[in-house]
Amino acid sequence: MIKCGRPRKGEELLSRDRLLDTAVILFLDYGYGNLSLETIARDARVSMRTIYSQFGGKAGLFGAVIRRCSDQFVACLSAEQAEECLTEEALLSFARQFLYRLTRPDVVRMRAVIIGESLRFPDLAAQYYEQGPQRTLDQLAKFFKRQQQTGDIAPVDPHFLAGQLLSALRSERFQRLQLGLEPTPDEAEIDLWARQSVELFLHGCSAANITRPIAELPSR
Repeated sequence: MIKCGRPRKGEELLSRDRLLDTAVILFLDYGYGNLSLETIARDARVSMRTIYSQFGGKAGLFGAVIRRCSDQFVACLSAEQAEECLTEEALLSFARQFLYRLTRPDVVRMRAVIIGESLRFPDLAAQYYEQGPQRTLDQLAKFFKRQQQTGDIAPVDPHFLAGQLLSALRSERFQRLQLGLEPTPDEAEIDLWARQSVELFLHGCSAANITRPIAELPSR
């Protein structure tokens, strides 16, 4: 039987999720510039009108895909979680989840798509940064600001601190992963990577500031 009228809210959410799931796969397969809305609509089994009404077009749909992925990163360091942990414990928890999600093959591939398309579509790159890395940076800066109010973190610009930690986490190793020169790390490797980065970030590299050995990577 053909269904008429406006779909129920639950059906709308299922349709939106199916559309986003399909869009992720297609953006990874085709890139951004080579992918048509017709292809997305056909594979997701929705109308072109649905895509335009919900997302405003392909750019809006891509932004929604990135934002949904970014939601997982932002949720890694919520105010509720941070208040239950010491600073180092909270940062370690964030670092593990951040690195796990960042190093998943689909995320690595999506970053490659964005980098490859950024010169042709500068607005796309700006939207990706705003919906993805910028949100994570802002959430982390809020955490540092809260910790400064309790005296646990030095009074340094919290956005600068957030940028430094994220840079330490991504590191040279992630660049090698992006280039296909490193395999996807397992949970044990991610745990060690996270601990090493967070401990060095919090304690610095001066011998006078380090009161215990920093986690060492096994020799290659």
